[in-house]
Amino acid sequence: MSVKEKSAMSEDAPVNAGAVRWPDADPAYLAVRRMQSKLHRWAVKDPDRRFGDLFNLVYDPAFLMHAWERVSTNTGGRTPGVDRATALQIETRIGVEAFLAQIRTSLKSGEFEPAEVRQVMIPKAGGKLRKLGIPTIADRVVQASLKAVLEPIFEADFLPSSYGFRPNRRAHDAVAEIHHLSSGSMKYHWILEADIHACFDEIEHTALMTRLRARISDKRVNTLVKAFLKSGVMTTIGDWEATPAGTPQGGVLSPLLANIALSALDEHFDRQWKREMRTDKWRARRRRNGLGNWRLIRYADDFVVVVSGERHHAEALREEVTGVLAPLGLRLSPDKTRVVHIDEGFDFLGFHIRRQRKRGTQKYYVYTKPSRRAIQAIKDKVKDRTRRAYQDMRPDELLISLNRTLRGWANYFRHGVSKAIFGAIDYHAWHRIVAWIFRKHSRISWQQLIRRFCLPGTWKLACNGVEFTGASSVKVTRYRYRGTKIPTPWTPPPATAAAGG
Repeated sequence: MSVKEKSAMSEDAPVNAGAVRWPDADPAYLAVRRMQSKLHRWAVKDPDRRFGDLFNLVYDPAFLMHAWERVSTNTGGRTPGVDRATALQIETRIGVEAFLAQIRTSLKSGEFEPAEVRQVMIPKAGGKLRKLGIPTIADRVVQASLKAVLEPIFEADFLPSSYGFRPNRRAHDAVAEIHHLSSGSMKYHWILEADIHACFDEIEHTALMTRLRARISDKRVNTLVKAFLKSGVMTTIGDWEATPAGTPQGGVLSPLLANIALSALDEHFDRQWKREMRTDKWRARRRRNGLGNWRLIRYADDFVVVVSGERHHAEALREEVTGVLAPLGLRLSPDKTRVVHIDEGFDFLGFHIRRQRKRGTQKYYVYTKPSRRAIQAIKDKVKDRTRRAYQDMRPDELLISLNRTLRGWANYFRHGVSKAIFGAIDYHAWHRIVAWIFRKHSRISWQQLIRRFCLPGTWKLACNGVEFTGASSVKVTRYRYRGTKIPTPWTPPPATAAAGG
C-alpha cells in the first residue's frame, strides 16, 4: 500500500491514536462508507492486489460504532449467545461506549478470543431441523466490523451470477435472470436444479482461508477470521464441540465467507463462458457442433445452471459441478439435485418457474408464481395463528397480526403471477378467522357475526376500525431484469467514474 493511500486511510481513522472519541451513529456510518468506497475502488482498480494494514480498521471507533448499530438494531440483538447477554442489557448495565472500549482494547492488544457459538435448532420444511450458531453480542460486533472491512474488497471480485447475501441484490434478481434466459429466443430450457448439502456446516477451512488470503495479506485479519471459524459450538445439551469445518449459520460474517468460498463455482462457469460461449457467433457454432451453452445463477448455496441444448448436456454438468465443489469440502444433495425441462417447471427461492401456453392463445410464456410449498407454509401460519391457543386475543388484534403476516408474505411474491393465489390465501384466512370467532363466541349466530364483524353490506371482516385486508392488499407488479451490472453501494456514479474520481 502506498504512502498516499495509507495517509488516506488515516484521515478516516484519526481516533486510532491518542484519546478515543466515539462518534454518533450517523457520523460513524459516513466515515465507514467513505473508507469502504476507497477500499472498493482500490480493489476494482487492481484485481491482483493483496490488502494489508486492515486490522486497525476493524477496531476503529467508527467501524465499531457502526457495527454496534447494525447488531443492536437487528432483531437478533435480542437473542443472547453463550454469555446470555443481550444488546439491551449491555446498553443499560455497561453502556455502549464502555462495552465497545473493552472490545477495542482486547483487539488492539491481541487478547480478543471469540467465544463458542450457542447452538439452536429451528424447524425446516419436511420436519427436519436446521442448526443455527448464535455468537455473543461482542463477537457479533467484531464480525460486523470485519465484514464492513472485507465486503467492499470482495465485492469487487464477486461475479454477476451470484445474488445471495450481497448488497443491492435480492432473490428476485436471480429469478428475473432465469426468466430472461429461458424466455423467447434465448432458449435456455434445460435446468440443472442443485442444492449443496449442509453447505455452511461443511465448508473446508483450508480452502476458504486460501481464497481469503489471495486478497488479504494482513495476518491479524486472517488470524481473527480463522479464530471465528475454530471457535467451537455449545450444543443444546451443554456440550462443547469443535468446528473442524464450516462457518455457522447465524453469524454476521458467515454469509460473506460462504460467498468467498462458493465464488470458486462462479469463477469456473465464468471462465467457460468467456473462453467458449461469450459471443452469439461462438454459441451458434457450438449448437451446430452438437454442443450446449449454459449459464450459472446462484443464490448462496442454492443454484441452477440453465442450459441451451439437450438433456444430456445438463446431466453432464452435474459431475462437473461435483468436481468444482469437492476441493471446498462440499457435495451436492442427491435428493435435491435434478435435471428438468422448463415445461415441467421447478422451484427456486420460493417461486415455481414454468413455461406454459397462455390461455386463449397458442403462445408459450415463462411464468413465475409462489410454489406449492410456499403457499402451504403461509396457510400453515394462518392456521397456527387461529388455533385455540390464540382464543384470548381480541378480534382486532388477530386481524392486525394476520394482515401483517400476509402482507409481508405477499410483498415477496408480488413479482409474479400471484393475484389469483393471493385471493385464494385470503379466502382460506377468511374461513379460519370466522371459525375462530365462532369458537370465541360460542353462542353467536351468522346474522350476529355479519352485523358485528363485517363491514355493512359486505362479507369483509372488520373490528374496532381494523379491516382484514390480507394478501390481496398488495399490488402485483412485474420485476424487471436488471442485467449483469448491478452497482454496489460503493460504485461511483457514471459521471464521477468518468472523471476519475
